This record gives sequence, C-alpha cells and structure tokens, in this order.
Amino acid sequence: MITSITDSQDPRPPQDLRDPLGLAADAPMLAAWLEWMRLAEAGELTPMTTPGHKQRLDLVGAVVSGDVPLYGGLDAIKHADRLRADAEARAAALWGADWCRFSVAGSTHGNQAFCLAIGQPGQEVIITRTVHRSLLLGLVMAGLVPVWVRPEIDPATGLPAAVAVQTVRDALAAHPGACGVILGDPSYVGTTGDLAGHAQAAHEAGVPLIVDAAWAAYLGFHPDLPRHAIAAGADAMVTSAHKTLPAYTQGALVLARTERLDVARLNRAFDATHTTSPAGSIMASIDAARALLARDGEELLGRLLQGVAAARARLREVPGVDVLDGPGVDPAKLVVLLAGTGAHGGLVEADLIAANMPVEMGDRDTVVPIVTMADDEKRLAAFTAELIAAIERHRGQPRRPAATAAWTVQPQPVLAPREAYFAPNETVAADAAIGRISAELVAPYPPGVPVLAPGELITAEALAALREVAADGGRIAYAADPTLATFQVVVT
Repeated sequence: MITSITDSQDPRPPQDLRDPLGLAADAPMLAAWLEWMRLAEAGELTPMTTPGHKQRLDLVGAVVSGDVPLYGGLDAIKHADRLRADAEARAAALWGADWCRFSVAGSTHGNQAFCLAIGQPGQEVIITRTVHRSLLLGLVMAGLVPVWVRPEIDPATGLPAAVAVQTVRDALAAHPGACGVILGDPSYVGTTGDLAGHAQAAHEAGVPLIVDAAWAAYLGFHPDLPRHAIAAGADAMVTSAHKTLPAYTQGALVLARTERLDVARLNRAFDATHTTSPAGSIMASIDAARALLARDGEELLGRLLQGVAAARARLREVPGVDVLDGPGVDPAKLVVLLAGTGAHGGLVEADLIAANMPVEMGDRDTVVPIVTMADDEKRLAAFTAELIAAIERHRGQPRRPAATAAWTVQPQPVLAPREAYFAPNETVAADAAIGRISAELVAPYPPGVPVLAPGELITAEALAALREVAADGGRIAYAADPTLATFQVVVT
C-alpha cells in the first residue's frame, strides 16, 4: 500500500525519510547512495576524490546537497561498474530487454548512441521527420543519411498523428540499403502508433526498429496503457526516467534486445557519448524509480489515469475547450485544445507561470502540462481549476486550429546532415538565405522539432513559418541568431 509520508507524520529517524517507501532493498544504487549520505551527515567521510565540494554545504550551500559520484561514491572507483551492472540488469529484466544502460545525459544521449550503433557513415536510415534535435545531431555524429517519413496531421487539431506503417514499408522498399528505422512514439503530444506493425515491417526488411519513447516511461505498466516499445517488438528504445517517472533530471534508460544489434557496438556508442564522471545521485534515482515502477507502478498509474480522465472530463465541460483523446492517444497524457475558446495558449501559459504552475508547452492553440505518477487528485484538480480560470480570462473569438511549423515542415534535403555540418559556412541576411543550404539546425522550442536541419534548403515557406512562431511569442532554439535576422548557410 502506498502512503504519503511527511516529516510530521513519520516517527522514523530523519535519515529514513530519504527512502520513504523502502525501495532500497530492490535498488542497489539507491542503497549505496543512502549509505554514503548517512556517513556524510554523521561527519564520517573525508573523501579525497571528486567532486570538489567534498560534501561540504558551508561553501556554496545546499545546491550540492546529495551530489554523490558513481565512481568513488556509490562504490570504489575500481568496483563501481559491478554495482551499476546490477542495477541495469534489473531494469533490463523489467522492460524485457537484454541490454540496458543508465544515462545521466537524458534521452538525448541515448538517441545519439543508437545512431552511432546501427549503421555505417553514408548509410541511409528511415527516420521520422518530427524528430527531436538529439536524433538529428546523432545523424551528424554517425554520418547517417536520413530518409524522412512524416506523420499525418489531424486537421481538427493541427497536431501530428503517428507515422503510418505503410509509409515506413514504402520507404524501406525504396531504400533497401537502409540500416534501420527510427521513430518517436509516443509523440510530443502523446499520439501513438502501431509499433508492432512497424517492428514487423523493419524485421521483414532485415533491420532493427529503434524508438524514442522519451515522453512515456510508464507505458506497459498498467493494463489500460499501451505496451512499451520493447514489448511491442522494437529492438531498442530510449526513455526519460526524469520526464514521467520520479527520477532526477537528466536520468534516462537506454534499452535493447540484441538479436539485430551488436552488444559491443552498443556499449562503445554509449560510452563514447557519455560522461566518464556520471552522477551517482542521478543513477540512484533511476534505480529507485525502476524499483518503484516494478513494485507499485500499477497502483500509481491507475491513480494517474483516473486523475487525467477526471481532468479531461472537467475541461470538456468548459465551452470551446477540448482535449486530445481516443484511440491512438496515450491515456495518461493531457493535451488541452484552445482554438474553440479563442484564448491564446501563450497568454494562458503566462498566467499559469504567474500562479507557480509552469507547463511544458503553451502555443497558440495548445497547452501541454506534464502529468506524472507524482500528481495526485488534489494537485490535478487545483491545476485544472487554475487552467480554466486562465482560459476564461483570455477568451475570445473561436478560431480554426493551425498546425505549427514544427509539424508541417516539408524538408528539402540537398546535402547529408554531416556533410553540411562540417562544410565551410557563412552568415547571410535572412532574405538572402532563401535558396541557400542551411548549415545549422533551427527549431521552435518547445517542441524542439527542427524546421531547418543542416543540409536542407532554406525556403521562403520555412522562413515565413519560423517568423510566425517568433512573432507569436515562441522561442527559436539552436539557431546562431534566434532573432532570425541572419542564417548560417553552406558556402557553395
């Protein structure tokens, strides 16, 4: 039974509150972190290793509290990999994989490691165009050439659905030398596809299916949730423990079944792009989140699903408000559609920030809060009430939803991303950049899906779409000039 524990209610010694649900028995890295913190708090540690704060809080303050390294912290520098391997093996077993690594650099790192693991420089890969920046830069690192596949855009919401299996089949047939298929599922807005169908299509072509599942680490752990990617037949997946599980920021799990992937290559790719000084505190939190998911996940996720369903029902009572729902949508995701209210999502988001309830995204037609197993009924009800109040303050004339640039981009590749990335480049005025090849990645953030990637033609349509995002209050990310006055282009 899961209980809520507070300092005033719990009679146990204060150090036990670091593990309120007793997860350490099944989380070796958490147990090691707890022992280190016990010694530190008792004044029994004199570490002569990094990190340089030496567990002292009288220098820069509590900002370094709890920071313990893996090597020389959770275990001796010469032996810590045995502890890490134990924790990772438990996670592999939970997800039905035979290879797992814990990353302290988020799903970004896992995506890039997979790019390095699956092909040879110059080889093609079938990959979704609604791709996170990390995957695109993974292509640059690995020298892979993208064959873009695009999802359908739902005209009723302006949001992307999943990539169709037939779209991937057609791409594989047209590019028989491709080394694999890489998809993002669920999408940033929680739309889900037929991963079993995609796995079959990839395997019939003799290549692996890799899935960026950063936004839904809980999939597969409640009967009312879709299966996770590995269970659906994918060969590999990366998921962020810190996004929807109660893990430390930057914590991610990188998982694979190795029938079609080489273990040695996976390890080399992972280690080549990971720090050699991983934070043991982050790794311990991944281990703890895994133990919690294994033991209490179904109960906690049942509560989450009930809370999201109640929030959706309450929001649909508000005139003009709708939510993303139904088949092909993650039932634990809350995506609020505003076009029917006339309210601008950017203004609604600003009100929520002012109320100390920041959300993941607010664009013109959409507000996306991240709801996790840490959210109980009271918290969700309070957020929903504040959201409704903000919508009412900004209500206007209903409008048709418009798909943003991130979802509608029509890329025109000219050079491979790696070739463009390393090519000589120059900076030119925005209007002079039209018709030139982009040397940089330019994306509205969130969601971080590139409108322009290295090697793609800068079109008048792309420039107009980016300017529209900026004028509407969106942030232009990754560009050398986020004002869009200039662009970096390949010298030809």
